[in-house]
Amino acid sequence: MSNEIIILGNFGNSDNSALQKDFQSQELLDTAKTNFNNIKISFVNYNNEDYQQIVEKCKNAKVIIPQGKYDLLTDLCSELKSLKLVQTISAGTEWIDKPQLKEMGIKVSNNGGANAVAVAEHAIGLMFAVNRKLDIQIDSAKNGTWMDGVKGDRDEFQTLAGKTVGIIGLGRIGSRVAKRLYGWECKIIYYDTEVFDENYEKECNAKRVSLAELLKSSDVVTLHVPYDRLTRHLISQEELDLMKKSAILINTCRGGVVDENALIKTLESKKIRAAGLDVTEVEPIEENNPLLNLNNVIITPHLATRAKESEVNAMYNVLANASRVVEGKEPEWVVEPV
Repeated sequence: MSNEIIILGNFGNSDNSALQKDFQSQELLDTAKTNFNNIKISFVNYNNEDYQQIVEKCKNAKVIIPQGKYDLLTDLCSELKSLKLVQTISAGTEWIDKPQLKEMGIKVSNNGGANAVAVAEHAIGLMFAVNRKLDIQIDSAKNGTWMDGVKGDRDEFQTLAGKTVGIIGLGRIGSRVAKRLYGWECKIIYYDTEVFDENYEKECNAKRVSLAELLKSSDVVTLHVPYDRLTRHLISQEELDLMKKSAILINTCRGGVVDENALIKTLESKKIRAAGLDVTEVEPIEENNPLLNLNNVIITPHLATRAKESEVNAMYNVLANASRVVEGKEPEWVVEPV
């Protein structure tokens, strides 16, 4: 039985030692050696190989772990007779043709919430930074303008205590946001298409409401949903118009969940107070994007997951899932086509 796991990436160098270094793979290899001795890891560099060479090198793979996006992934998978799983290191799988792979009998799994804590903390950090104009405060101190560099009406500087936080998506990340903010004396409401049991809601200290009610009632709206055809532009002009003028929007999931043109228009007209974004519709963000010039927006470069713990957890989860498949078991964290 094949036990080969292929790490497929654009490593920039065909030398195997360079591949391992580029992927930060020593930790991954050590994790595999310590915990999962039933798998064999191989590296395939799609940057320096032609397609047929890649097919040949992957022919015995039971699991493929793509590092980044590979445009020919679906074609490659169709030629691999032993392949059972495409396992992503990230939470997002929107770039993978899941319906086509499912027809081939190949499943797709994400990282099982390995980065959930880091993203939840980042979302809360953006809430705090936006509410207190932390970016402007830091710049003023560094630029030597001190308090004179911090401008804004009194209402633009607020605490989170006593605020209603509306969480759209109460899964792995949203639930962690809820649990943490409850301790900050926030009222937590949520909207989700999935139905959770009462115990789950109690653990999160969250009350289920409709999307419209959440948007109308929340002082902070934070987004924690996967990106697919159902969530594309989930927050459009219609939804933004329902929000309080004093509210802020936080997005740490995917840029396409928000209609960015509508958001720019809403922020420019101050129909909502501010936004904190770790993601944008085009990444890296274009230099002429109006969001960059708005003083009621804080943007970070899609690094909410960046934490040592996220990487360690992701490596373990990815290899654990690969190991299950090698042993003939069903994978966990399967992402179904939508």
